[in-house]
Amino acid sequence: MNVPNALTVSRLVAIPVLMALLLVSFPGHDQIAAALFILFSLTDTLDGELARRSGSVSDFGKFLDPLADKLFVLSVLIVLVQAGLVAAWVVVVIFSRELIITILRSVAASQGKVIAAAPLGKTKTVTQMSAVTLLILQRPYPALVPVADIAVAAAVVFTLWSGVDYLWRFRRFIRPVDTSRVHVGAAGGLPEPSPADVADALRGSGLSLAVAESITGGMIGALITEQPGSSAYFVGGVIAYSNDVKREQLGVPPALLESAGAVSREVGEAMAEGVRNRLRTGLGVAVTGIAGPAAEGTSKPVGLTYVAVASDGHVASREFNFSGDREAIRRQAAIEALRLLIDEARRLRQARKVKSA
Repeated sequence: MNVPNALTVSRLVAIPVLMALLLVSFPGHDQIAAALFILFSLTDTLDGELARRSGSVSDFGKFLDPLADKLFVLSVLIVLVQAGLVAAWVVVVIFSRELIITILRSVAASQGKVIAAAPLGKTKTVTQMSAVTLLILQRPYPALVPVADIAVAAAVVFTLWSGVDYLWRFRRFIRPVDTSRVHVGAAGGLPEPSPADVADALRGSGLSLAVAESITGGMIGALITEQPGSSAYFVGGVIAYSNDVKREQLGVPPALLESAGAVSREVGEAMAEGVRNRLRTGLGVAVTGIAGPAAEGTSKPVGLTYVAVASDGHVASREFNFSGDREAIRRQAAIEALRLLIDEARRLRQARKVKSA
């Protein structure tokens, strides 16, 4: 239980206190309730900022933070409906949206993934909390009634908008799994490939190997060279952490980086082909992704990773959505790069056997 998660839990603890303040009647009880609501609402921004700065973003926090926001707002809204301060349909709209997104998160969790709060989801939360604050204060201050009505309308709009945004952004969790895009890793029951497995796949093939690494920062090359004798097939690599290196050293077209983004299947494949051509090898392995803890200005989720292997006239690639902390995501990316490399090396050997038969 770190500080960011403790702040998130504090919103849950505050719920019964706020409900009691809204239901009892004594001078200033609404003002006190509004002040506490604002105070605990601010923890929603604070916990996320602290988690990112301290590098303590966790799966528990990603799951609990949006859940605490939902319960915090909905519980107060239900009391306000009972007091006749807001229409019941508003709560129905908000609750329906939250229920749908909760189901989406459950589906993602069943696939071993965690859906973190999206930027529009945070905007939705801010508008809802602003509306609730004004609804509380309209009872002691009737002049705020029209302002509260406008705030409620804005909250409803952003609630619906963010719901559609989540469904579109994470639609991969609610459509049939495309096995060419999502590969089951070690966590799904398959053993992790080892450097020795890479050596076995390449031994006697006459294939040389080069790597282009972004998210892994050299981990793939380090794993490959753990195997004694790897110099027989491993030539070297390029750590292309910046777009400049991707362009200048690997020949990734600037237009492709601009249109598809650095973390994309297209760029991953271009990196694999680029390092293969630059180092004149039979195989080129590339990986690009988002290790976190933040998405670094992109709307793509933390953990999204593309692995590609290029050979003569062929490029194979896979998309992953890894979970865990930064170290775990980078480790999984390196392991899956080895797995795809081994699969492709074996495919090429089999193709040669068939051709020579």
